[in-house]
Amino acid sequence: MSKCTFLSLLLLFLLSCSSTDNSTIDTTPADASLYFPPISDGIWETVSPSSLDWNEEALTDLKTFVRESKTKAFVILKNGRIVVEEYYGDTTLASKLPWYSAAKTLTASVVGIAQDQQFLNVTDKTSTYLGEGWTTMSLPEEKAITIKNQLSMTSGGDYNIPNLNCTTPDCLTYLSDAGTSWYYHNAFYLLLQDVISQATPSSFEDYFYTQLQDKIGMSGSWLKLGFANVYRSNARSMARFGLLQLNNGIWKDEKIIPEAYFGAMTSTSQPLNNAYGYLWWLNGKENYKLPGTTSTFSGKLIPTAPDDLFAGLGLDDQKVYIVPSEKLVVIRLGDASGDATLGPSGYDTELWSKIMEVIRN
Repeated sequence: MSKCTFLSLLLLFLLSCSSTDNSTIDTTPADASLYFPPISDGIWETVSPSSLDWNEEALTDLKTFVRESKTKAFVILKNGRIVVEEYYGDTTLASKLPWYSAAKTLTASVVGIAQDQQFLNVTDKTSTYLGEGWTTMSLPEEKAITIKNQLSMTSGGDYNIPNLNCTTPDCLTYLSDAGTSWYYHNAFYLLLQDVISQATPSSFEDYFYTQLQDKIGMSGSWLKLGFANVYRSNARSMARFGLLQLNNGIWKDEKIIPEAYFGAMTSTSQPLNNAYGYLWWLNGKENYKLPGTTSTFSGKLIPTAPDDLFAGLGLDDQKVYIVPSEKLVVIRLGDASGDATLGPSGYDTELWSKIMEVIRN
């Protein structure tokens, strides 16, 4: 065999090996078009921080901060491409981690899909699907509650109970008329999944898998833990969901979430908590309320982040952030960085201070 022939064969072998990498493909320099990873394989294009003119010294500081704050998985997408993907401890690309209340955003999205398919409407009374007596309220009080009240945390149920996850009628008692107060009452959210099960031809889980998860290539599952229904997935599945939201509910050219519903879902849903949409948290508002309190706080939910950021925020700092103005999706999964909180936390402000130092070089 001649030396020329040997070198040609070696080059073909190396090219063949590189084509089988099912993790990432480097696309440096930066491409401003919105990218969607394939559904059928694990390939996901990447882009280098230097091609984006990001501050790489600040990026090193960000990664240190993330690692030291008990993070297990951290991902940043720019225009859909992976810029940062880090795993810590024994966590890997394949590890499935709980979203906790960040998964409320999955349920909110599925409600929009079901409405688009004319199985329900957010203005419908919850009793239409759960029947009479799903609470221990009087019949007029119970019938005043709508799906929109459940989506916006304005159902009016008494929150002075030991277990806010409890969905049995004896736990669902009256405190105020539906739509007149905002409180982060988890049970009314959980019962949205029962509404979907009753309204559609399948269970909530099966409807979610076929109408959302499978269509964008997510690979997660729901797990019943007492009254709660916890969604678990790898970080890339969460990133896929974030990318869907970044593109206004459209995956490539396929509409998954209807436009009008998406707009309502990611806008202030009621006048009682400006920073809350349909189970999504919204930045850039003049004030906000937090889980576990009736107090109203002045200022933005995350003052260090862009105003147009919206997010799914879960227990122990599970985060899916979407920033349309920057074409960013940011994922953080892991243990609580400090004290356990149900949704927003001081970690949001600290993390976004670090991220902004990176992207605003």
